[in-house]
Amino acid sequence: MSGPGREGSPGAAGTSERVQSSAFLRACRREPVAFTPVWLMRQAGRYLPEYRALRERRSMVEILANPELAAEITLLPMKRFELDAAIIYADILPPLAAMGLDLSFDRAEGPVIQNPIRSARDIDLLAAPSAEETMGATLEAVRIVRSELDALGKPLIGFAGAPFTLASYAIEGGASRSYAKTKTLMLREPAAWRRLMSKLVTVQADYLLAQAKAGASALQLFDSWVGIALGAPDYERYVLPYNRRLFEALRAARVPVVNFSTGTAAYIERVAEAGGEVIGVDWRMPLGYYRERIGAERAIQGNLDPCALLAPWTELRARADGILEAAAGRLGHVFNLGHGILPETPVDAVARLVDHVHARSRERLDGDGGRK
Repeated sequence: MSGPGREGSPGAAGTSERVQSSAFLRACRREPVAFTPVWLMRQAGRYLPEYRALRERRSMVEILANPELAAEITLLPMKRFELDAAIIYADILPPLAAMGLDLSFDRAEGPVIQNPIRSARDIDLLAAPSAEETMGATLEAVRIVRSELDALGKPLIGFAGAPFTLASYAIEGGASRSYAKTKTLMLREPAAWRRLMSKLVTVQADYLLAQAKAGASALQLFDSWVGIALGAPDYERYVLPYNRRLFEALRAARVPVVNFSTGTAAYIERVAEAGGEVIGVDWRMPLGYYRERIGAERAIQGNLDPCALLAPWTELRARADGILEAAAGRLGHVFNLGHGILPETPVDAVARLVDHVHARSRERLDGDGGRK
């Protein structure tokens, strides 16, 4: 299991001392901090007017293929807000295209796979190319952003989709409500399922390690759909072994790894067992519930409901304070949402939230000697 005590000094190759001592990376390593670090999933997204303007002129495919443009978008929120980490602008699905699936992005329907997996033979025909061969644009974007962030002393997060989440897209052909096709293949053809998940572990481990090599100071694995689709017994049988194998492979990166999932509150202990120095949690249960089940040896990331950013400031502030209070007294908390920023989120709400988390946590940590 990937745990807090990696051998050797932490950090991606060439990471500066200033970045290594940033509040975000210190919190990930469960070290004392002067304030609670904050970043927000989808912080470089459609709630930003400059991003919307750019998307009117460029498709998602064009942006992802252009490292300079992806880097520019990654840095947009860092210029607007006092965020403590950037996350590379990318998407979890392009590795599926590299494996041989026909991926497109529809403005109305989102990602669509024209030739979804329908049989064991389809799985056997999938390639497992290296990220250096197929994901070069994203890796170059990582290198560009890293050089920009070093001057600010801010870390960059690389990311990828977890095996189950990618498998569900590959089998369903897009988003799903029931995941019936995915679970049918999983239950009827367990040997084929094992081959698919093993291929995805290989591809995603290589991709994440390549991001760390390119300059990502931390990594996040998104298992966005596993808790929506599967209960605890199926997670333990069909997902946990592969996630554990992936996190073991990521030990070689020697950077903190965030294990993020949604809908998994009922079996969050099993999710944490898979690995990750930081466990990212959704908003469906209070932070204290998750902390109790994850244990004190892991850092935790979360967990404001994204819709709270649509509420009046008094309500948003109270919810943020509740999360900070639940995290008090223990090392290792990164403030974040329980999922991505919604497109209709007011920019001013984001600015006020980020500033408040910093100010309120400084007040509290000043009073207890920086324990966090």
